[in-house]
Amino acid sequence: MTDVHDVAAYILAKRGSMSAMKLQKLVYYSQAWHLVWADRALFTEHIEAWANGPVVYELFAGHRGQFSVDSWPDGNAAALTPEERESIDAVLAVYGELDARKLSHLTHSEDPWRLARGGIPATARSNAEITPQALADYYTAVAEAEDATSVDALDWEDWEAGRPGPSQ
Repeated sequence: MTDVHDVAAYILAKRGSMSAMKLQKLVYYSQAWHLVWADRALFTEHIEAWANGPVVYELFAGHRGQFSVDSWPDGNAAALTPEERESIDAVLAVYGELDARKLSHLTHSEDPWRLARGGIPATARSNAEITPQALADYYTAVAEAEDATSVDALDWEDWEAGRPGPSQ
């Protein structure tokens, strides 16, 4: 099975340099949507519900102290299957243009991160796991919802003013 390092290497090879936070969120959404579309995990490493949103500790250990990440030498982008690349490419097409702050806002508004934190304040430290089952359940429901707001239709001015859109 592909590991999280391979996914990070692929994302960086496709999109180039980005903030470490953005990389974490794109890896998160890649895992979530691959669970929906392929009915299996993209990688086995756990995703934790940190204050700034979902984080895979194994990635954090590799970029700790860095704001920007250019490449991921611990991963092998070529190790991904065509199906895995297709899932990640679809995620990058939808979420890839969003900056880290918007991605963080988005993950904070969604059930997997909120429920994993169990009601603790958004800024409190936590390493609670966001389970693959929670991801699959939530994003499958989003995929099947007829009234879901697409990411590109979100009103970011409302978000920044503390008024998230209708799907939140």
